Parts: sequence; C-alpha cells; structure tokens
Amino acid sequence: MANPWRGEVALVIDGERHLMRLTLGALAELEAELTSGSLVDLVQRFETGGFSTRDVLALIVAGLRGSGWKGRTADLMQAEIEGGPMAAARASAELLARAFMTPESADDGV
Repeated sequence: MANPWRGEVALVIDGERHLMRLTLGALAELEAELTSGSLVDLVQRFETGGFSTRDVLALIVAGLRGSGWKGRTADLMQAEIEGGPMAAARASAELLARAFMTPESADDGV
C-alpha cells in the first residue's frame, strides 16, 4: 500500500507494482524536463484538465526516479500500464498533489 504521508503513489507497470514519489531532486529533474512553464504551471494544467500525455509521462518518470528507479523516459515508451492512459493520468495527478501535501493533510485523508 502507498504511504500518503510520504507522498507515495502506486502504479503497475508491465505487471510489476511500483511506488512513486516526488522528492526534491525528482521535482528539480521534472522541472528541467518540462517543455513549457514551471511546476506551478504544471499543477494548473492538471487542475484545469489541460495536461498533456507528455506531462503524465514526465511525472511518472520523475516519481519512479524519486523512488530509486534508474530508468529513463525511453524505457517506458512501450510499457504496459495497468488501467491504461486514464490510470496513468490519475496516478500522475495524485502524485503531484501528494508532493505538496502536508503531513497533517495526509492524516486527515485529504
């Protein structure tokens, strides 16, 4: 089970369950990879539903790398994500939200 206090989100990729989290280093890497705007812009795109598949993939890669994964974006291009693109988008949005969640919010189930 994922730990909301640590900002972890689970995603099944190629039949294997992975925990993702956005550490400060992963966030910095993510921001450097964004083709437009900042992390604030990324959050706004998710809040308004204006995110791209590139945003989803970048968040998944950053989350995996924040949990110690050594792969690259290219490693996920042919990967099967359980639940498909919608599950990937939901996990990405949850990962982004949890990255900025306070421990108190997590305890409240927010």
